[in-house]
Amino acid sequence: MRIIITGAASGIGRAVAEMLAAEPGAHQMLLTDRDGEGLAQVAGAIGPAAATCVADLSSADCGDVIVAAALAHMGGVDGVVSNAGIIAGAPLVDQTVDLFDRIYAINTRATWLLAKAAHPHLAASRGAFVATASMSATQPTPGLGFYSSSKAALLMLIRQLALEWGPDGIRCNTVSPGPTYTPMTKAGYDDADRRAQREAMIPLGKLGMAEDVADAILFLLSPRAGHITGIDILVDGGMSNNLMPATGSGTGQKASK
Repeated sequence: MRIIITGAASGIGRAVAEMLAAEPGAHQMLLTDRDGEGLAQVAGAIGPAAATCVADLSSADCGDVIVAAALAHMGGVDGVVSNAGIIAGAPLVDQTVDLFDRIYAINTRATWLLAKAAHPHLAASRGAFVATASMSATQPTPGLGFYSSSKAALLMLIRQLALEWGPDGIRCNTVSPGPTYTPMTKAGYDDADRRAQREAMIPLGKLGMAEDVADAILFLLSPRAGHITGIDILVDGGMSNNLMPATGSGTGQKASK
């Protein structure tokens, strides 16, 4: 497969690239990120199958730039992983227009620009497009109003693409991580108390890892998901099923033993 991966210098994007490189078969990749040094490290470990493209996903020409680099390296595109994103927190009343525009540009608009530029090549290969959303897209998250709403817009964007591009043979899906340990979240989750508090809310009892999300992405890219489009896979350890506070014996019912 010939795959474009954004946000590939670290975290989930890096895990996708490394796990794809370890799979049987010949795979080529165009890895893109704003972190050129990190990209070089990932590509260097993978070898000549991986080329890099340092790109600013807040730019209006990012899709054209990335797809042109992919065609130069691979000659075509079989799949796209639109994974890059940013997060910034504050109450909505304290946020700014500039931050709104930047978060939506990277978390939502860049995916549309990349998809639009890749469309004819994905149609030619009857390929797949996968975007990384978040469980925050469907659950309001304190202090992350711009992030949550940008990811909610991303979910609908991909569903719309799935509807419009299905006749072209292009599958479009999303993966929504729950609490996941990555370089973007490391500072918070390296605090033992905070990590324990968060893990107590997850039925599986542990944070997700980048590889957990990458597994779901690779499934959606693969022929095994050949009849799946327009869906979102939650990779949250069951946390979305555990958002109501525990009521204990306040229900007036006795627990069975």
